[in-house]
Amino acid sequence: MEEKTRLFPVMARTNRPLKQLSDNLYKLVQSHLWLKVVIAMVAGMGTGMLLGPSVGWFTPETGAVIGSWLAFPGHLFLAVIQMIVIPLVFASIIRGLAAGENLEQLRRMGLLVVGYFVATTLFAAGIGLWIANLIKPGRFLDPSQITASTDALPDAVTTLEKPSLSSIPDHLLGILPGNPLESMVEGQMLQVVIFAVMVGVALISMTQQQARPMLDLLGSLQQVCMTVVRWAMRLAPLAVFGLMARLTSQTGLDALIGMAIYVATVLAGLLLLLISYLVLVAVLGKIRIGPFMASIREVMLLAFSTSSSAAVMPLSIKTAEDKLHVRPAISQFVIPLGATINMNGTALYQAIAAVFLAQVFNIDIGLGGMALVVIMAVGASIGSPGTPGVGIVILATTLATIGVPATGVALIMGVDRILDMSRTAINVTGDLVAAKLMDRWIKEDAERQMPDA
Repeated sequence: MEEKTRLFPVMARTNRPLKQLSDNLYKLVQSHLWLKVVIAMVAGMGTGMLLGPSVGWFTPETGAVIGSWLAFPGHLFLAVIQMIVIPLVFASIIRGLAAGENLEQLRRMGLLVVGYFVATTLFAAGIGLWIANLIKPGRFLDPSQITASTDALPDAVTTLEKPSLSSIPDHLLGILPGNPLESMVEGQMLQVVIFAVMVGVALISMTQQQARPMLDLLGSLQQVCMTVVRWAMRLAPLAVFGLMARLTSQTGLDALIGMAIYVATVLAGLLLLLISYLVLVAVLGKIRIGPFMASIREVMLLAFSTSSSAAVMPLSIKTAEDKLHVRPAISQFVIPLGATINMNGTALYQAIAAVFLAQVFNIDIGLGGMALVVIMAVGASIGSPGTPGVGIVILATTLATIGVPATGVALIMGVDRILDMSRTAINVTGDLVAAKLMDRWIKEDAERQMPDA
């Protein structure tokens, strides 16, 4: 008995550091969403590799069934967010606009925001052209390697018609929401944003007494949406695990290895764009890069996992206000608008993919073609839905414009999802950078206007 009495305190002292480490790790994971997401991503990729054909533990049919069930929480998470994102965008944009003091201030903010978005999108497409012509990834492949049949391509690609000048007016008119309710039902985000901007401008033009009931109603709607988002965020780690497991089990490493040069080119371009954002934040925003990246890491990881900028829009707004200290009047206007028209990562990807496929088919598009690629990439990225997979259809439009066979899309479909995830993370980062810079610039502009008032 005396020996046991002496032994137990020693064992307790030995186990105490391990218990403290375990408790600290548990608290760290519980208090940091980004860490949960990272763990879920790693576990999901490991599970997906075990389900995939490379290991051979399961038949492809069994692996597909298991992957579908694992991805169910992820699809449920996306469905809940997509359900609430339209009313949230509508309410947020109107309240963000109505927070402005007058129409003149709103005009200055609108011109500044839209001008910034267009300039950065052009810059991103330029980076894509430059790095694609520098590395020339198309030299390492030939058209005979396009093994996928056109039956595997989306209908919007196989039935694509080359755009003409006569169709441009119809496309421009199509941007306007003829029926706002129909636009909301169909998820036409750009049309919803335009309608919300019109309503917001109209409310500013009204007296405060007339506008107050509508603003109070939209404020309540906004709070309801954010409450539903908080519920959905509890599913986020499980959603990330399931989506990554299914993606890895279906894609595998073969597709990535076969297209390694192309994938590396796109990732290098996205990295350059991210570095450019960080330079903007440090030089113009006067923010240290380390704290900024720490503040947005949860949003970036969730955007990477879901491949949907619309799905992380509520978290982006919350991050901008709580961690980056952006005023709600700015964040609730800039971020929903940015998620709709500020697709810099997509523009960069479009430019690289178009040049890559032109190189594969040995088509010299020339300087005029490259300029057309930039214009198409900017135009296509503005208003493209923030949902997974839409980049393929947009790319087919660009290819048809410069004379590259749209069937070349089949060559890059196998790796599109991993690149879609990467460019979505950059798109969301660009929205947060824009919100922070706009907050600083508009505040400085307002301070300069005060002595004149």
